Amino acid sequence: MELKDIQNLIKFVAKSGASEVKLETDDVKITIRTGSDDKETTTYVQQIPVNAPVAQAPMPAVPQQPVQQAAAPAAEAPEAKEDDSKYITIKSPIIGTFYRKPSPDKPTFVEVGSTIKEGDVLCIIEAMKLFNEIESEVSGKIVKVLVDDSSPVEFDQPLFLVDPS
Repeated sequence: MELKDIQNLIKFVAKSGASEVKLETDDVKITIRTGSDDKETTTYVQQIPVNAPVAQAPMPAVPQQPVQQAAAPAAEAPEAKEDDSKYITIKSPIIGTFYRKPSPDKPTFVEVGSTIKEGDVLCIIEAMKLFNEIESEVSGKIVKVLVDDSSPVEFDQPLFLVDPS
C-alpha cells in the first residue's frame, strides 16, 4: 500500500465520521482513530514482516508496473478528453474493490451498450467487508467500462462513461 493510498484513506475516514477503522492486508495493518473533535485523527501503520526471499521478488515488479500503467493512459489521454466532452463520467463514491457482478455465478449488472436509467445498479464496491451497490444518477447508454472486475478503486476514480443522449 502506497503513502498516497493511506493518505486518501485517512481523509475518507475523517470525512465519514467513523470513530475507528481498521484495515489489514497481507503486509500492512492500519488503524485510524478519530477523536471527539473532528480535527483530531490518529493513524497507526504497522508493516508486517515478510520472509526476505518473498519480499525481494515482488519489489522489482512493483516499480515496473506503475511505469507501464502510466504509459498506457498517456497514450489514451487524447481519446479520454474527447469522450469527457460528450459523455458523463460515473465515479466511485468510496474506496474499495470493484465488482461488475452481484456474485461470481451471476451475469454482470451492465455491459457496454446497456441502456441505464436513474437508480439502476451499475456495480458493487466492497469496502471493509461491506458490499455497496452503486446506482446510476443519470440515464443513458454505457459507452465504456473503465475498471476491470475485482480491481481496487479509489475515491472519485472514474468507473463508467455514459452517453446521456
